[in-house]
Amino acid sequence: MATQTKKPAIRTIASFDIRRYWQSCVEDVEAGLDRWLPSVRTKPATIHKAMRYSLFAGGKRVRPTVCLAAAEACGGKREKALPAACAVECIHTYSLIHDDLPAMDNDDFRRGKPTNHKVFGEGIAVLAGDALLTQAFELLSRFPDSRRYGHREAVAELAKASGSLWLIGGQVADLEAEGKGVSVRELKYIHERKTSALLTASLKLGGMSAGCTPRQLEALDVFGYHVGLAFQVIDDILDVTQTSEALGKTAGKDEAVGKATYPCLVGLEKSRKLAKRLTHQAYESLDVFGKRKEPLLAIAKYLLERSH
Repeated sequence: MATQTKKPAIRTIASFDIRRYWQSCVEDVEAGLDRWLPSVRTKPATIHKAMRYSLFAGGKRVRPTVCLAAAEACGGKREKALPAACAVECIHTYSLIHDDLPAMDNDDFRRGKPTNHKVFGEGIAVLAGDALLTQAFELLSRFPDSRRYGHREAVAELAKASGSLWLIGGQVADLEAEGKGVSVRELKYIHERKTSALLTASLKLGGMSAGCTPRQLEALDVFGYHVGLAFQVIDDILDVTQTSEALGKTAGKDEAVGKATYPCLVGLEKSRKLAKRLTHQAYESLDVFGKRKEPLLAIAKYLLERSH
């Protein structure tokens, strides 16, 4: 009988300081956002206050960080990827503002603070989300042209990932699944679109800003797909194992509204194993980058092991 090969444990990259690297990416992204977005003194001041309220509410900056890391993995400069990194964070923040609305998930807290509509009212919250979506493509107009990619490819990548086939499509499927029996296959469909698509686009935009090869772009696509799904599985786990204070949002909300999650469908232990397996699959896609893959490897491990 053939023996089954055991997968190696997810290794520690001892030489790489992920916390310092992550913090440097966050600082660059927040400086870019602050520089390129209208100030709170720009008329009409209310909308710009609302946009900045959610944008600077203390998010993890996962998507812009992987965007910058992908650019560097492809031998590019961080500053060239920065407009795309800021653009994807605007898209992500807009989606959270709208997700929290009473007509959607009806949440009172996000990142430990009152949600946008609780501070500015529903009308302004809708418009703040709309404005951030539009702002993202203004930022993307700063995308650098390279030998392989330009504005056309960058806009197409972000628009597709955030449109009705992917991000919005996932949100629709998520809403329609509430309180219904959903299969693991249907849940995967939701998370591929609602979570994995934008994270994958972030990586690809980073690579494109560096003029990456088709092989590198495919590797980033595969990495983003698996890390994105693992990220959502961990989110589902944390929703039932952590407190509201630790998460910065209402814990247990998914179960309370009948939302489909991996722990609900397969249990906590199988969910943890699934997240590890997806992360291993993400690791396997990065050999094309040689030593430059270390930040992406460390990011995947960090996201798998996070507690909030």
